[in-house]
Amino acid sequence: MAAKKSSNEITRFEGQLVVDPKTRFALVATRFNSFVVESLVSGATDALKRHGVSPGNITIVHVPGAWEVPLVCQRLASSEKFDAIIALGAVIRGGTPHFEYVAGEVSKGVAQVAAEFGTVVTFGVLTCDTIEQAVERSGTKAGNKGFDAAVAAIEMVSLDAALTQAKL
Repeated sequence: MAAKKSSNEITRFEGQLVVDPKTRFALVATRFNSFVVESLVSGATDALKRHGVSPGNITIVHVPGAWEVPLVCQRLASSEKFDAIIALGAVIRGGTPHFEYVAGEVSKGVAQVAAEFGTVVTFGVLTCDTIEQAVERSGTKAGNKGFDAAVAAIEMVSLDAALTQAKL
């Protein structure tokens, strides 16, 4: 989308929920906590298809757990074959500090990939205190965070294109 100018000459950019037919998306989904993550994957693919993404432009890569997500996001970003990468998983707090290490490092790693490669990478990895919270965020009371991450990816691809066109 082109920049919007208000009457006081402030330039504004905002992405749209419109997908170019050539736009390619990759989902990186964990197998750990698959009872939750499969709902996130379904939500993400549903959002992409509803917004006109061809199934042939969606690639899903399964990794063992959240710890492995940043490495695969990095590999996909460096391939330059995808316009956006959507990270999906569920890290659920247990009785040890393991949760803090994994949740912190996966979020830092995914952010680092986006910054390093200038690729749209959205974060649909749930970090929950309980299984009930994870279930709520994967398609019940709190919506589907996989769907939300895919919609954010669509908007960010559009915004990135607008910023590139404006040479920003």
